[in-house]
Amino acid sequence: MSFAAQAENAAAGSSASLVAPAEGALAGPTGSDLYLDLSLNGNPQGLVHFGLRGQELWASAATLRQLGFVLPPGVSDPVRLKSLPGLQIKYDAATQSVEIDASAEVLRLPTTVVDTSAVIVPKASASPGLLLNYDLYGTQGRGNTSSLNALTELRAFTGSTVLSNTMMSRSARLPGEGWTHDSVRLDTTLSTSFPEDMLTLRVGDTTTASLPWSRSTRIGGIQLSRNFALQPYRTTTPLPAFLGAAALPSQVELYINGLRQYTGQVPAGPFQLKTVPSINGAGNAQVVLTDAFGRATTLDFSLYDTQRLLEAGLSDWSVDLGMVRKDYGLRSFQYGSDPAASGTWRYGVNNSFTMEAHGEATKGLVKAGVGGAWLLGQSGVLAGAVARSSYRSEQGSLVNLGYSWRDNHFNFAVEGTRTHGEYRDVASLYGSAPPRGSGRASIGYTTGSFGSFGLSYLYLRYPAQQPTRLASVYWFSAIGRGASVNVSLNQNLDNRRERSLYVGFTWALDGKITASTGVQRDGDRTTFSADAQSSIPGEGGIGWRAGLRQGGGQNGGQAEIDYLGRYGRAMAGISVLGDSRYAYAGATGSIAFMGGQPFAARRIDDAFAVVSTDGIAGVPVRLENRDIGTTDGHGMLLVAPLRAYQNNQLSIDPMQLPADVRIERVKTVATPSDRAGTLVRFGITPVNAAALLLADEAGKPLPLGSRVRVNGGTGEPALVGFDGAVYLESLQPRNTLDVQTPGGGRCRASFDYRKDGARIPQIGPLRCIREAKTP
Repeated sequence: MSFAAQAENAAAGSSASLVAPAEGALAGPTGSDLYLDLSLNGNPQGLVHFGLRGQELWASAATLRQLGFVLPPGVSDPVRLKSLPGLQIKYDAATQSVEIDASAEVLRLPTTVVDTSAVIVPKASASPGLLLNYDLYGTQGRGNTSSLNALTELRAFTGSTVLSNTMMSRSARLPGEGWTHDSVRLDTTLSTSFPEDMLTLRVGDTTTASLPWSRSTRIGGIQLSRNFALQPYRTTTPLPAFLGAAALPSQVELYINGLRQYTGQVPAGPFQLKTVPSINGAGNAQVVLTDAFGRATTLDFSLYDTQRLLEAGLSDWSVDLGMVRKDYGLRSFQYGSDPAASGTWRYGVNNSFTMEAHGEATKGLVKAGVGGAWLLGQSGVLAGAVARSSYRSEQGSLVNLGYSWRDNHFNFAVEGTRTHGEYRDVASLYGSAPPRGSGRASIGYTTGSFGSFGLSYLYLRYPAQQPTRLASVYWFSAIGRGASVNVSLNQNLDNRRERSLYVGFTWALDGKITASTGVQRDGDRTTFSADAQSSIPGEGGIGWRAGLRQGGGQNGGQAEIDYLGRYGRAMAGISVLGDSRYAYAGATGSIAFMGGQPFAARRIDDAFAVVSTDGIAGVPVRLENRDIGTTDGHGMLLVAPLRAYQNNQLSIDPMQLPADVRIERVKTVATPSDRAGTLVRFGITPVNAAALLLADEAGKPLPLGSRVRVNGGTGEPALVGFDGAVYLESLQPRNTLDVQTPGGGRCRASFDYRKDGARIPQIGPLRCIREAKTP
């Protein structure tokens, strides 16, 4: 039977890539029907039905259309391949294969979408626990003047739920008086998150959501909001799409502003590359295609990226309801008497326009507004909003308009807000009214050799007050590798005497020590300063800073020493400036309780993990391949900080484990939830193990490959190695071994086992007694 006939018989089920043949034979009365292994523009297509007439290949119109060919109207069926323009055909009868290269005019392949921003939602976990963050600060001045301050945060957490309470406590003593004490509760909040839906529910003290043209308010109540931080791997802004076409399977490389951002492979045909650009503003992109023959093609694109917009179809919103918090930081439980509600919504209508809306309501007040942000191609971002309010029959309105543009060297932004009538919001009923007008404008330019220049303008006017207009200009430039100069000028445009000029120089003396000096002119006062500091290494250690001041009634200086350790940060210093003289000291850190153990650590604002090595002390632990510490006497170590809802790789050094343990893994991924801790184990279990030497009745080692079962076990048998050696686990005080040799013989041995600390005992040689054959 010929190859073609065999392929025809197997066509129905042998390959999913086989293209179904057209009705009837393609070869005609004198040709041959063939099933050839087709490569189309370098992409394997599997077996395809062709007809061979003379020296030319034919195919059915249906098959060609299925492969992506564009056929002219009224084409005859079957189709002679050489009649199609732009085709290069290479038929190999010996291998029963054909290679066809087709131009883009005659072949339409499906678009390959390469999305480098695929959404990853790792499953987060949190173990029950408690955490206390503390920040302590005390001063001792002249005349027995003293003060003590403490800011604390107490958290209880489990799963995706966190209960948090923050407090501020103050004690002070004045000359001739005793100590006074005061404590104020700041915030108490119960929050529950739903990562799959990107939602967070908060009950208690919270802050209402706001937009660039609205104001937020502290409330005690309930808030349900979108929380993109629950899926940190998701991209929320529009992604630029780079379109191209590859004639052959090619390597694709994406460069943005000259830096390579992506490299990968694409098949022949059109492709779309979606990736997260590492720029903010305007930029240039290049897509470089390199085919199998080394031929490179470059495609140039312009793009503009901004964080102001949402991806098409994505929404961001918040609903808030509660009582407005009053006297925050002064009184613990002071709330307004009338409930207030607010709602905020953003929606990506398309990748160039994001709609915004915000509304507020309380007794006697209703306020609502709409706005949006437009991406003007490569010309920047235009944003605007309008809002109306009604408060006790008094009407008011707000108009906001802004524009910004930036690239690697130049940036420009201008924004203005104007209110009319008696415009009010919820915050204005408990504090200051919105400004009558506000505006800002800034322009900056970064050069390659002369540093960065900038100019800004600020306008602010509150009701019944004179407007404030401020202008500033700055220049910053690096000098060599380790020095820089900074010049800034600030001017009150409504009072010529309110002018501030600063000129400063900074030197990096080595990898740790930095020195700076400067002169500042405020009105008619001139102040000179000189400072030096040694930064604390990120892994911990000692740092210090010292400074001198001269002029402006502030003659003197300040000196401070800092220490960052595993259990927190401490600092102490002395300040002598003018008539003020005092010493101070402070400490920050945390105390956590999880896994049945207390831990002291640095302040933890995000997430953390407690690593357990199941009671084994002194085991080194690494975070993202970086040494982080060793387990304590209980075999535990607190690791912080970790990134919430992200994969954090933790590993241990198995060489530091005792020999009599089994470990399931040496690396694992910890994914804690927000502001919570997770318990991480590596599956370390003790084993009763021994290394045995087995011999037959004559004292010779048992044959290599003999199979050993312990105490009648039914699992996988242990195999005897060279010289009759075998390693066994799960041993009992008294053990019986059943052995089967490669030749089919069977024997039995017994021995007693006694654990010898962490060592693996060596036992034997043991004589394996051959079993008597049953008659």
